[in-house]
Amino acid sequence: MEKKIRPLTIEDLPKLKAMETGIDDDYVIRVFDRISTGNNKLFGLFANDQLVSVGGLSIFAKQYAMLGRMRSDLRFRGNDLSTSLMSQVLDEAFKLPDIKWVGANTQEENIPAQRVLKKIGLAEKHISYGASASNISSLKSGGTPWERLEDVSMKRQWLRKLFVESSAVFPYECYYPFPASEEMFEDRQIADWNFFVNPKGDRVLITKKDFKKYYYLHAVYPFDDLMDQPGLWETISLAQEQLASKLRKDAHVWMDLTKQQASTLPDGHPFNLPSPWMLFGKGR
Repeated sequence: MEKKIRPLTIEDLPKLKAMETGIDDDYVIRVFDRISTGNNKLFGLFANDQLVSVGGLSIFAKQYAMLGRMRSDLRFRGNDLSTSLMSQVLDEAFKLPDIKWVGANTQEENIPAQRVLKKIGLAEKHISYGASASNISSLKSGGTPWERLEDVSMKRQWLRKLFVESSAVFPYECYYPFPASEEMFEDRQIADWNFFVNPKGDRVLITKKDFKKYYYLHAVYPFDDLMDQPGLWETISLAQEQLASKLRKDAHVWMDLTKQQASTLPDGHPFNLPSPWMLFGKGR
């Protein structure tokens, strides 16, 4: 079997559609043009000119690359095709001079993908739930919404203290967390994000707009006391309402919750908690 790996173009879409992956309504097909151009690249492994395995990479904040979109033709599985392909994609990512860290995010239940990532040399870095909810009003307890922080330098100080100094994982976008660095955060970007500080001044909530099929208020809260901070859920709920009003569309809430954070949610909470996401990665 003659194998060849190369970037995919729009001309390869029929071959992608012909793959038997077992995935219904595959988003890789639906948004092929967007995820194969610009900061996104798709690669394919061909066997005798038949596309049998696909994987890609996306670039964030100029210095991070996330591998993903792995799928193989069911008729060719068991040949380590995905491992061969993703090893090449990893090499392609590190060929880019600005890339300092390459990762991949896969769900805890996806054992085959984890095997591939370990085989190509990526180590487990972090695990969290991608928790989403359409309405979180049931979590409110009558507290006062927190004060909004406007000063960009103060915002950066919070980011530095909570994430950068320890290289902690920061939820850069929904589905895309990365180890934080000073270069990750641009002033223009920080200015667009909302920061809210509690009355004691020892907790901060960060919210930002995201779109992944739906609009989300992406709420970042890196503390374990989700249910013990008066006004936290009132602040998130108000920010959600304001975003929806601005968009004139529904906006869901997304939070990246550690297992410890998720364990503190009350019975009957409104969040959807699918299989946790495991972040793998390595630096240059």
